[in-house]
Amino acid sequence: MNDIAITTLLILALFAILGSGVWIGLALAGVAWIGMQLFAARPAGDAMAVTIWGSASSWTLTALPLFIWMGEILFRTRLSSDMFRGLAPWLQALPGRLLHTNVVGCAIFAAVSGSSAATCATIGKMSLPELSQRGYPDAISIGSLAGAGTLGLLIPPSIIMIVYGVAAEVSIAQLFMAGILPGAMLAGLFSGYLAWWALAHPGQVPAADRSMSLAQKLHESRYLIPVVLLISAVLGSIYAGIATATEAAAIGVVGALLISGVQGSLDWSTFKASLLSGTRLYCMIALILAGAAFLTLSMGYIGLPRHLAEWIARLGLSQWQLLLALMLFYIVLGCFLDGISMVVLTMGVILPTVVKAGIDPLWFGIFVVLVVEMAQITPPVGFNLFVLQGMTGRELGWIARAALPFFFCLALGVALITLFPAIVTALPQGLMGAVR
Repeated sequence: MNDIAITTLLILALFAILGSGVWIGLALAGVAWIGMQLFAARPAGDAMAVTIWGSASSWTLTALPLFIWMGEILFRTRLSSDMFRGLAPWLQALPGRLLHTNVVGCAIFAAVSGSSAATCATIGKMSLPELSQRGYPDAISIGSLAGAGTLGLLIPPSIIMIVYGVAAEVSIAQLFMAGILPGAMLAGLFSGYLAWWALAHPGQVPAADRSMSLAQKLHESRYLIPVVLLISAVLGSIYAGIATATEAAAIGVVGALLISGVQGSLDWSTFKASLLSGTRLYCMIALILAGAAFLTLSMGYIGLPRHLAEWIARLGLSQWQLLLALMLFYIVLGCFLDGISMVVLTMGVILPTVVKAGIDPLWFGIFVVLVVEMAQITPPVGFNLFVLQGMTGRELGWIARAALPFFFCLALGVALITLFPAIVTALPQGLMGAVR
C-alpha cells in the first residue's frame, strides 16, 4: 500500500474507534497497534509496552500534574474568584469584558508552564466556572480557552522550542527571545477577535458591573496581590535559575496551599477534593499522552512523516510555496502526532530544504511553533480539544467548532510573521547587538 492509502486507512480506523465511545488515549493506542501490526516489522505488543511505560515515567512531564493541582487549588479556594474580582474592573470597558481573562490568564501562565495542556487545564479550572456563573456563553468561553491555551507553546519557556533548538542547532536563548513578540501579537489577535465578537453579539455579553473611579479600581486590585505573588514566585524561581520547571510547579502548589490557608479558604475537604480532581484530570491527560507516544512510534516505523517530508523536499517549490506546503503538512501531521513528535520526526529532512531555500532557521523555529499551535486545536488529535473535552464533557466536534475562529487567528499570525519577519527577529537581534 502507498502512503496515501495507509494514511486514509488509519484516519478511518481512528474515527471508527472514537465513534464507538472508546476513551481517546485507548483509541490512539489502538490505531497505533493496527498500523504496526499491518505495516511494520516490529512486534506491536512489545513496542506498546515500552513506549507507554516510557511516556508515563517521563521526568519532563512531572510538572504537568503539579501545575494541574495548583489550578485545582486556585479553583476550589478564594484565589480564582479573587483574581476575577481584581481583573473585572479593568476589563469591563473592553468589548467582551471578562472573556479577556482567558487570554490574559493563559498569556501569564504560559510564561510559567511552557506547556499548552497545563496552561489550558489550569486557567480553564479557574475561568470556565466563573464565566459560566456570570452568564457568558459556553461556546465563546471554551473556544477562547482552547485558542489562548496554545500560548503555552509560544511564550517562553517552551518545551517545544528547546526540542527545536537542539534538533536545528539554533540558540535556545535566542528562540526564547524570538517568541516574546509573536506571543504578545497572538494574544492581541485573540483579544481582538473577542472584542469583535462582543460587538457583533451585544445581547450575549452580560451587562457590565457598576462603573468605578480609578481609585476604586486600584482598591479592587488588592485582590490580585495573592495571585501576582504566586505567579511571581513561580516565574522568579525559573528565570533566576533557582528552580527547574518541575521544581517551580512544586513551589506553585506549596504557595497556593499557603496563601489559601492564610486566607482561611482551605480546609481538609477542599484539599482532598483538589487532589482527587487533579489526579483524575492528569490521569486522563497521561493516558492521551501515552496513546499519542505509541502512535508517534508507530508512524515512525511505518515511515509516513519521513516519506511526506521527502516528497515535499522533491517538489522544488519557491520560498512562499514551501512555507505554505509546510504549514499544510504540519497541520495534517498534527491530526496524528503531538507537537514535539512532529519536530523530532521531521526536522532532519525538512531543515536542509528550509536552509537551502534561504529561510532563517531562527525564524522558521517560531513558524513551526505557530503551526504546531494550530494543530493543537485541529481534530481528531488536537490535544487542547481533548483536555477541554475531559474538563467540560462536551463533544469533540462541538469544541472544535467553538475553537475554529481562533484557528484562523493563528493562521493570521503565521501570515503576519511571514510578511513581517522582524516580528520574530527584531528582539533577538537587538539584544544580541546590545550585548556586543
